[in-house]
Amino acid sequence: MASRLQLGSDNTVLLRVTHSNIKAFSAEVRFDLEMSVEAAKEKLWKKCGTSVDHMFLELYDDASSKICDLIDNARPLGFYSPLDGYHIKIIDLDPSSISSGGWLEDTSLVKKYEISEEAYDKLDCNFRKFKERILPQNATTQENILSENHMEELCKIIKVGDRCEVDPGEKRGTVKFVGKAENVAPGFWIGVQLDEPLGKHDGMVKGQRYFECPPRHGVLLRPDKVKVGDYPERDPFDEEEI
Repeated sequence: MASRLQLGSDNTVLLRVTHSNIKAFSAEVRFDLEMSVEAAKEKLWKKCGTSVDHMFLELYDDASSKICDLIDNARPLGFYSPLDGYHIKIIDLDPSSISSGGWLEDTSLVKKYEISEEAYDKLDCNFRKFKERILPQNATTQENILSENHMEELCKIIKVGDRCEVDPGEKRGTVKFVGKAENVAPGFWIGVQLDEPLGKHDGMVKGQRYFECPPRHGVLLRPDKVKVGDYPERDPFDEEEI
């Protein structure tokens, strides 16, 4: 990895970052070599949650051999001569850190509030009662308002295979379906396979398959929520995406 060409200027370095408490955390982060170690910690704090005061950094080469500890917060990162593909390990020194003991990864450690079905039904206002009251009204209103060709015109500029960005959230992906989804609602719909697992399904909606994609990568939405164009996949570890 250390032989890879740097993507930015000669004054930056791309490092792999891991965390002592969060085993699933692994990211590639680009650093400016002139930034101080403290500034690097500030950048990493935004990505992993470990405070700067309790963060200790270790530097490893691309063969996983430890080079040194980044102990001087005032020195520039370049003083330690990191190269592309090197590895920074974050050591969380806070004994009461929320990340210790697997709390950010193992949901079984979290005590869950539970209520019996009988007690839930006795509540004057609960979501189940709300749905029973409001959904039939919404369904009737929607059927009366929307035509079978609702938003058909917007679909003329969208085709399967187009790269796109969808709202809300400006999530990016690829168009996989254009057409009607009568078991959802009248009118035309767009099926999108998102680049990241930020969706709701794998292309099957209410028992009907509209397209194929990995689980949690699929969304089905109205054409006015889809913008097609030159939307390349984002770098998930780009600082602007924090």
